[in-house]
Amino acid sequence: MAGMEPVAIATMLILVQYFVFVLLVGRARIKSGVAAPAVTGDPVFERSLRVQQNTLEQLIIVLPALWLFAFYVSATVAAVTALVFIAGRWLYCHDYVRDPAKRGRGFILGQLAQLVLVLGAIGGPVISWIGQG
Repeated sequence: MAGMEPVAIATMLILVQYFVFVLLVGRARIKSGVAAPAVTGDPVFERSLRVQQNTLEQLIIVLPALWLFAFYVSATVAAVTALVFIAGRWLYCHDYVRDPAKRGRGFILGQLAQLVLVLGAIGGPVISWIGQG
């Protein structure tokens, strides 16, 4: 698919970010001494794990929406919106690990990007389908 390279790059950046979050959980586990399979016992470890789990929950929505948005609306806008999502997840991670009460700005930024992708992923095919009739 010509022109989809930015979306492929954005997809891999999202997955690399998730991998970094997994590594941060491992680092927090080692630093805190929370032995597997335990998932509680140290607030920083628990917050790091929560960031990773929450990000995983987001990926099931973001990745298909990203590609559908790119196909039906715009690959460039999809890729840029994915970068906004990534920025939001970094802010969320940074703020949530330090103080969960301050996670709002990253959460909102990521959710807004996700909403744009989802709306385009729904609206694009609908508009295309109606246009065929």
